[in-house]
Amino acid sequence: MLISRASRAATLAACATFLLATSACGTEEPEEANTKQVRLYGSDGNMLNSYPAELEDRAGLVDGMKGTTPLTPLPEDFKNRLRSVDPKLTDYLYSAEAYDAVVISALAAQLAGTTDSAAIAKQIVGVTNNGQRCEDVASCLALARAGQDVEYRSASLTRAGFTDAGEPATASYATLHFDGQQLNDGKTEFVGAGDESAASTKAPPKPRKQRGGRSDRSDGSPLILGGLLPQTGDLALANPPMAAGAALAVREINAAGGVLGEPVVWIDGDDGTNPAVAKATVAKHVEEGVHVIIGAGGSGISREVLPDVVKAGKVLFSPSNTAASLTELDDQGLYFRTAPPDSLQGRALADVILRDGPQKIAIVARKDSYGEGLQATVKTELERAGIGGDRVKLLTYDPPADAEAEVDFGSGAREIKDFGADAVLVIGFAESAQVIRALADAGVELHR
Repeated sequence: MLISRASRAATLAACATFLLATSACGTEEPEEANTKQVRLYGSDGNMLNSYPAELEDRAGLVDGMKGTTPLTPLPEDFKNRLRSVDPKLTDYLYSAEAYDAVVISALAAQLAGTTDSAAIAKQIVGVTNNGQRCEDVASCLALARAGQDVEYRSASLTRAGFTDAGEPATASYATLHFDGQQLNDGKTEFVGAGDESAASTKAPPKPRKQRGGRSDRSDGSPLILGGLLPQTGDLALANPPMAAGAALAVREINAAGGVLGEPVVWIDGDDGTNPAVAKATVAKHVEEGVHVIIGAGGSGISREVLPDVVKAGKVLFSPSNTAASLTELDDQGLYFRTAPPDSLQGRALADVILRDGPQKIAIVARKDSYGEGLQATVKTELERAGIGGDRVKLLTYDPPADAEAEVDFGSGAREIKDFGADAVLVIGFAESAQVIRALADAGVELHR
């Protein structure tokens, strides 16, 4: 109940007169003053311009939401080239990483002098380190054809190359803000993370100089790349920029003369944000002779299909896997990613939250290697900053089995309200919109 300034003054005057008669005098506060506003934070799959549509008629709930995602400041020229592939593009998340995964694969095959997957894998880390610096597809391919080691730098790889584990040694993260149901570019900040000294110093096998203008196909050409991107499922909202990045790379590689004297072949494929769908796609790619599989979109999906890929002796190269646990997988040297591990992102995300000075923080994550991994990393970073365990609450939810299934987070939302959180981090994909709706339904007052 709102109390006018005049009536409040009268109440205080009455209390002054009867101070000994009541212990409640002078303590009455407007009801709204006791309502705790909760700041909302997100990461990766829910920090997209396409995300508010997942909330349908309650899209305004995202206004005021902040978060981070791996993102390098992209040159306008690169964005324009992406839009030439997909004029409807509204987000650029992992577009640069997808572009670079395809280009690095092509350069590795050219340097290996063969489309043999194992030989390509042995060149991938070296493509990004300790060679002749080049920054565009045509010049890099020209060097590789001449048998020259290259150090590729481009859209997502700007500071350092890959580690021995086949992932970026450094990264750039963007802090994003939702205003008016869309990301406010004017508020976007970029911060670097990682250590350049972590980049690999190992020498790759000696590159093979290409003979003649075209291949006689004794090298196994043409190079065949297979997509394993989230065309459907909970991560489908992130597919357009990744698909555009991969398509742009294939187009520019072939415009520059292709690989091993032949145009690169791209075969589309869906990971469905679902292990069963992804496994079926991998099996189809293996049958069709794909040499390098670009994907999967989600870390948990890559974890599920990697044994199948390794058994087939193929390369799995993801533009968007961030789970830190993937670094330690037994991949027999066949798994790579252009997206940085969450061991780096956790620090950036914790910093964004801490800037607002929260007292109690709830971290809600989808129950998979990506969600729980990032959740644990952020918690560790908060603890390092002095936020004790009694001030952090961890909750998870099971990702829906299919697009029609609902996320039941009603009890979790009530737990967060009872906990008295003033900050909630939601780690998930499209389905995490149901978590935000549940928070609002439970009476959690989201900060706008």
